[in-house]
Amino acid sequence: MNYSSGSILAVVFLFISFSLSAQVPDEYYSIARGKSGAELKIAVITDIHFLSPRLAGESEALYAFEKSTGRNVTDQHKVLDKMLGDLVKENPDILLVSGDITNHGERQSHLDFIEKLRPLQKRGTRIFVIPGNHDINIPDAKAYTDVKATPVENISKEEFAKLYRSFGYGDALKKDSASLSYLAAVDEDTWLLCFDSSRYDEYTTGSITGGRIRPQTMEWALSLLQKAKEKGIRVIGMMHHGLVEHMAYQSAFFPDYLVDDWEKNADILADAGLKVIFTGHFHSNDITLRTTPKGNTIYDIETSSLAQYPFAWRMMILDECNLSVDTRFVDKIPGHAAFEEESRQRLEMITRRVAKGKLIAMGMPLPATTMEAFTDVIVKLYMMHVRGDEKPDQEMERAIRMFASLLGDEAEIDEFTFDFPPGDINVVIPLKKGVM
Repeated sequence: MNYSSGSILAVVFLFISFSLSAQVPDEYYSIARGKSGAELKIAVITDIHFLSPRLAGESEALYAFEKSTGRNVTDQHKVLDKMLGDLVKENPDILLVSGDITNHGERQSHLDFIEKLRPLQKRGTRIFVIPGNHDINIPDAKAYTDVKATPVENISKEEFAKLYRSFGYGDALKKDSASLSYLAAVDEDTWLLCFDSSRYDEYTTGSITGGRIRPQTMEWALSLLQKAKEKGIRVIGMMHHGLVEHMAYQSAFFPDYLVDDWEKNADILADAGLKVIFTGHFHSNDITLRTTPKGNTIYDIETSSLAQYPFAWRMMILDECNLSVDTRFVDKIPGHAAFEEESRQRLEMITRRVAKGKLIAMGMPLPATTMEAFTDVIVKLYMMHVRGDEKPDQEMERAIRMFASLLGDEAEIDEFTFDFPPGDINVVIPLKKGVM
């Protein structure tokens, strides 16, 4: 494969440039305004990748696992405890958990995570879950307590629904016969439409990262959205995989983090009246939107993982007109003064390793110095993307210009935008009651 300097620079901006053509509705704004009418307090967490303490002990197996993933299991438990403590104080009406609940589908991890949520549930918060690609039928679920990781019991699709019967499945208004998708009533004016987008029924030796909405599931969902429209009920959605691209060319470089046929599915759901869906999977804190040819807009609110930096979760207020989104970060945990910086460094190290691997796999004939500069650009961009509200700082601009100069080109930073609208961290999204 041959690359000119110009085409290589173009590939860089597949990673770092974001489309200038994304449509932003005229009524969108990012500064909080006054609320009106009844309010619904919503919290969102995702990609917890909870590994039961019973399955993780000081051992060679755990050390190898943590080194390969860049995670620290003890820190993860403390992050979850800190977040749940904050949630108890916030006392949200509902908590949404959008998949990848467990590390690798271990039955014990599911059981212990459920017990973690019980105090919040007993205080009156209703909790709704949906599975991710790491939750059901995982063939290689493991414990890390010995020299080598050892197999442990996983759970089936039926067991998932049974274990989480008090977390959405037990009192669902409607259940999809083709998947673990379901519809729940949040209050008399609001429904929650939960899509099961994972492919656990296809697993053989390991999990499958990619996802899809089954045709039968889409047909089922559209019938419910039609009923909601007739009744004047607003519907909010939840799914593990992304429904809308969060970065330019995401479908080309990271297709497994979007549902199959994402453009078609996003347009269908938006035109049917769904305006907001909460997702995870990509471990990034990002909000994006898509406007259909018919002029209907849907927002994909993706929340980053509680298993890695920046350890984000969402607290939101839904009223008759707006969805106010406030992102919270767990940046301190007991007994670990350097927690945030060490976590950031671990993620940066893993990202650098993955980026180099991708570039080598692409077969780019780059000199070592240029390859290093290219990798640096990708790593810096990703570290901004996982936190949200990407704005290139001087260090990032220098990295881009340095890489461009090595190719004999010039990078015009002002010609590129680094983040799809709207904002990602603190934002108010306008909604109209009755048409969600």
